[in-house]
Amino acid sequence: MNILIEPVKIGEKEILKNLGEYYIYDQSRYSSIDVNEFGLFDDLDDLDLYWTEENRYPFFIKVDNKLAGFILVYDGRQIEEIESNYSIDDFFVMDKYKRQGIGKYCIKLILDKFKGKWQIWFHPRNKIAEKFWIKTIDEYTKGKFEIIKNNKPYYDGTIGNTLVFDS
Repeated sequence: MNILIEPVKIGEKEILKNLGEYYIYDQSRYSSIDVNEFGLFDDLDDLDLYWTEENRYPFFIKVDNKLAGFILVYDGRQIEEIESNYSIDDFFVMDKYKRQGIGKYCIKLILDKFKGKWQIWFHPRNKIAEKFWIKTIDEYTKGKFEIIKNNKPYYDGTIGNTLVFDS
């Protein structure tokens, strides 16, 4: 199995947005997100920022040259709550590719690519994501990370936790 992360080019933005629909659908079970009158989610409207603002990095996840998901990285200094260099804005692996180590492998590639202080947060109702992130970051940092509890408000009013660590 050949796994890689590949920067998303501006001409591929619509492909990323299309994958984003699956991601938001997947996340809708944990939040109050609804589709709009066209049957689409409006939640990824800020994708343009990945080509108009500095320090934003969109990546496709590919397995054997097939799209398998995406990772959106951005400058953590844009988040006021915790001082950091980077954060994961959104991370998605299609169901077909889950539970095969692909997501963990790609996150480790990203962390190696962007050295510095990180913060990663996830919806507190998403226990699968919580388990994934804690296990992946624990392995990557050899236990050298912090969990800051009840610090990140989500759009639906839920308060989440944040992992903080160095890569």
